[in-house]
Amino acid sequence: MAQINPYINFNGNAEEAFNFYKSVFGGEFTTVLRFKDLSSEEFPVDENEADKIMKITLPIGKNVLIANDIPERMGKVNENENRSKISITADSRVEADKLFYGLSEGGSVECPMVDGTWGNYFGMFRDKYGIEWTVDFNEKENG
Repeated sequence: MAQINPYINFNGNAEEAFNFYKSVFGGEFTTVLRFKDLSSEEFPVDENEADKIMKITLPIGKNVLIANDIPERMGKVNENENRSKISITADSRVEADKLFYGLSEGGSVECPMVDGTWGNYFGMFRDKYGIEWTVDFNEKENG
């Protein structure tokens, strides 16, 4: 069965926030990816954003709290509005596709399901009700 995890967007302070969450919930980060870790010709990173968080994860019980910093070229997150996505971790590529294509019907796809450079099968969209979602499958963890 798919697992649903909260995914929060930050304006450059994801690491600070997650250190705070870690101090409250305990545990250890299972992922800390910075934009510089993925910098390439296809995904250039501005020097002032190299150390910002591309993805950080903190397990909390059976769930995982996930976040990233929004690159400045994408604009700031309006902190008076919804700043989060619902992240689904699927058990298989088939389940990931079913959930992605089912939930995104009538909505707008921000990133189609692709094999990401970080090793996961991943997609992102806003559903027809305006809710933002990500769908993720990691074959190494679930394959």
